[in-house]
Amino acid sequence: MATSEEERTNPAARLGFEPGQVVQEIGFDDDVDQDLREGIESLIGQDLVDEDYDDVADVVLLWLRDEDGDVTDALVDAIGLLEDGGTIWLLTPKSGRNGYIEPSDIQDAAQTAGLSPMKSISVGKDWSGIRLANGKR
Repeated sequence: MATSEEERTNPAARLGFEPGQVVQEIGFDDDVDQDLREGIESLIGQDLVDEDYDDVADVVLLWLRDEDGDVTDALVDAIGLLEDGGTIWLLTPKSGRNGYIEPSDIQDAAQTAGLSPMKSISVGKDWSGIRLANGKR
């Protein structure tokens, strides 16, 4: 578990990542929060794996913007990448930022995909994160 010092210095410490977890990153682009990515890698002790990873992951880190397509489809695809009991961190631009997605759209998509929102948090200057767990498992 992260200490309060880690939480102040590493934005990823509040997200619950643990050493040894396989974290698959989907939707990477030049607008993502590099500090958050580096913080996650520091916590898990290895690099994030990309969209071409061919095994299951403990966590899917899904960067999603309004123009990236259907939220439900993205979440259903992410579920297929997860180990049983795994979680999805859906990262979306904050209100007023390019690519912002309405919270009601995220809620509807999560429900349709069979996911339950567990935690919502600011993960950087421009990004919000919602931890989603598969309600069907």
